[in-house]
Amino acid sequence: MRLDQDACRIQGERTQQRRQRSPRARFWTLAAVLALAGIQALPAQPPAAPLVDNFSGHPRVIVLSDIGNEPDDQMSLIRFLLYSNELDVEGIVATTSTWQKQVVHPETMHTLVQAYGTVRSNLQKHAGGWPAAEELDKLVSSGQTAYGMAATGAGKTSEGAQAIIRAADRDDPRPLWISVWGGANTLAQALIQVRSTREPAAVQKFVEKLRVYSISDQDDAGPWIRREFPALAYVVMPSTPTSGEYYYATWTGISGDVYYRNCAGADGALVTNEWLDANIRSKGPLGKLYPKFMFIMEGDTPSFLGLINNGLNAYRRPDWGGWGGRYVYRQPYGEKHAIWTQGGDMFSRVTSQDTVKGVDGKEYISDHATIWRWRDAYQNDFAARMDWTSADFAHANHNPRLTVNGQSGTAPVVLDTVVGQPLELDAAGSTDPDGQKLHFAWFHYGEAGGTGTSLAAVAITGADTAKAVVTPTAACRPQWFAGRARCAGAGVAHIILAVTDEGSPRLTSYRRVILNVRPANNR
Repeated sequence: MRLDQDACRIQGERTQQRRQRSPRARFWTLAAVLALAGIQALPAQPPAAPLVDNFSGHPRVIVLSDIGNEPDDQMSLIRFLLYSNELDVEGIVATTSTWQKQVVHPETMHTLVQAYGTVRSNLQKHAGGWPAAEELDKLVSSGQTAYGMAATGAGKTSEGAQAIIRAADRDDPRPLWISVWGGANTLAQALIQVRSTREPAAVQKFVEKLRVYSISDQDDAGPWIRREFPALAYVVMPSTPTSGEYYYATWTGISGDVYYRNCAGADGALVTNEWLDANIRSKGPLGKLYPKFMFIMEGDTPSFLGLINNGLNAYRRPDWGGWGGRYVYRQPYGEKHAIWTQGGDMFSRVTSQDTVKGVDGKEYISDHATIWRWRDAYQNDFAARMDWTSADFAHANHNPRLTVNGQSGTAPVVLDTVVGQPLELDAAGSTDPDGQKLHFAWFHYGEAGGTGTSLAAVAITGADTAKAVVTPTAACRPQWFAGRARCAGAGVAHIILAVTDEGSPRLTSYRRVILNVRPANNR
């Protein structure tokens, strides 16, 4: 009798386990049954997402860096300074991390800013907007000087935390990007102080001003921040404070070819010490301070690379994609709410992965490809700016200036269109400041902008000419799974124009054209 009771108990537990399977598992079973029956499954609703950041002027940014723990932060800060004319720098803060728990090194930041000051007058020959070295130097400060959340709390303020509070409180409609290269406890300290001294509505207003891009989680502060401040816009692949998950993180696509072995398809020759010797280290005072890497080149650079004013405007929303990678808005395992992160819905193919043709001509699909797909451009651009530190205008190269359908500048071009209706995109008015021949490439960035809407399908003719014709073929792109019904209503398609000159190094500028596509029967 005892054996029969045990058998019944075990069978009951198995039945309960089947009933408690994940909704995804049950949906797959349902979809398979419906498909066999010739019935289409209902499409999943796209997740809601934050609005696009529409503002004029440069992005505002504060850097939190554990500089001094190994060479890559120093490398990244040199690149950052060479783009400071396209950013409104609000702070450069020395921090701790799991790799540097009890010391910060603002003196290294001061040294690099001083070197920038020696070349600023030459940089001004090539572009405007370069901040004075003296002003940048005043923005250097120290954050929390010990590790993680144990170094935060009442009476533990720091100059870095105060810098974040002052910048976010400034009467400026633009969001404030916090670029986290190490630990995030200085940001946590700022949030602790604001929450302890302000009414809830004021705290909410403060949090809404912030945008965070963190290079994984390098202390215990990131998970705490995301748990305690769910409204904070946060870009990260959640991780332990160690390097155990770095392999999977999008940011390693900057140069993870050899060390992480995760950039199959990328041109690894552009991120070697040999390339950097020839194109960066051999050029001027800043180049001399650019160290050799230990593991990878500039692992922290993706946190600000998407803020650069190259025409991709990826800082408007992380799912647009650009030099700093592309992310989707979802709730990862272990997180209490949705953030901008990796992963996604493989069933609908709305994920953080890009499909990109590699240097060998084959297609590769990965999160890392969302960065390395732009590698020729971001490395050549860096090399050209290093030339600007010593060469005059006539002996350096400069980016093409693009005009699309009469609209000059770098802002996105937004157009409404209808399925089946051809639309001409005209960039013939684009020019090159050095008088060089321009090469045009229009392409559909099929993965971009898919959060909170449907992705449309388009066809492009004349993709390698100044004038292309784009014809929407569907407001909702065809699904790979036959048992899934098409979505209803309008969709979106992001068309990227890349224009490259013939200078040395060859430079590329972009324009993003966003098509709002309506079905032909829904005008």
